[in-house]
Amino acid sequence: MESKHFKNNELTCHCGCGQNLIDEKFLNLLEDLRLWFGKPINISSGYRCPVYNMSVSNSGKTGPHTTGKAVDILVHGDNARHLLKGVLAINFTGIGLNQKGLYDKRFIHVDTLMNQENPPRPWIWTY
Repeated sequence: MESKHFKNNELTCHCGCGQNLIDEKFLNLLEDLRLWFGKPINISSGYRCPVYNMSVSNSGKTGPHTTGKAVDILVHGDNARHLLKGVLAINFTGIGLNQKGLYDKRFIHVDTLMNQENPPRPWIWTY
């Protein structure tokens, strides 16, 4: 699945399996965020198949990216601050901030997972 501003190749699993199970409602929220932000949004990680997610994340086979309702957005500095305002306004339920290290590796994770007991949602965390 792709949209006006987000193409299949940036949303597809990076392991080579070719899967892109991005949720349509989630993709519509990303489009809303892109319009709010007013400039391109670079996705570093979109959908992840369970096997690939296990190799790159502590969240295992059922992490947020495996649901099709999560992406990591490459962004840093003032753009990160501005994008975070939009993420909060659009009501994403999971927000992970990684704003340390090399500028081109910094990102904001966004997802729309529903309320869970551990941890409760909405939730904001840092890496």
